[in-house]
Amino acid sequence: MEQKEQRVAAVTGAAGGLGLGIAQRLARAGYQVIAIDRARQVEEAAAALQGQGLSAQAVVLDIADEAAVKKMVADVDAQYGRFDILVNNAGIHPKIDGERNSFLKMTTAQWNEVLGVNLTAAFVLCREVAPLMRTRKWGRIVNMSSRAGRTLVETAGIHYAAAKAGMIGMTRIIASEVAADGITANCIAPGRIESPMTSQGSEAQRAMLVGRIPVGRIGTPDEIGHVVEFLVSEDSGYLTGTVIDVNGGTFMC
Repeated sequence: MEQKEQRVAAVTGAAGGLGLGIAQRLARAGYQVIAIDRARQVEEAAAALQGQGLSAQAVVLDIADEAAVKKMVADVDAQYGRFDILVNNAGIHPKIDGERNSFLKMTTAQWNEVLGVNLTAAFVLCREVAPLMRTRKWGRIVNMSSRAGRTLVETAGIHYAAAKAGMIGMTRIIASEVAADGITANCIAPGRIESPMTSQGSEAQRAMLVGRIPVGRIGTPDEIGHVVEFLVSEDSGYLTGTVIDVNGGTFMC
């Protein structure tokens, strides 16, 4: 990565799955990665990257805790004097008895839990980080949406789909407000990607899902990380307010 100063990139949900793949990709590209997750396994993930001679720091944090998020942003700014990149990847999709949540059976508490982590927390992080990016006249925000935010996905609960659709609308508004400050904001909408969340279900269900993907396989976290790496680079400066679908062709079917 050709740059004079090492940029700081925060990735939420970095203990495993997509977030870990993104953190690994950015660390290998030369960024100082702040790996954030409420699971303590994020410390092991950061230590593994450090063991490879890469720049990584773990932060154990519940992103639904607004006060804790504000403190984390202030701490990063105090430690590094910058906050260049934010990847809002963390998300949850709890099920009832292992099945899709019907909106007719969903409680308001269940709705609020998912919206709080998947959308509100991303909003708070963007709001807190954007002023720091503005001071440097440069920044990159990447928000993780989903195919469920773009079209009907029968396995997605209404709370998850609403949050992921909301992520797209929120990203466009943010992009419009900060574009003149050298900050871009974009969404990635993954399809089926290998992760703890998508590994649930039987082999028969997995085979059925793979059969619906034109490229004939499930994607990998590293493939999403590659797209993120481009979106946070200098080369992506003319790309903002967009949604990039990474789903093996599923969305076109």
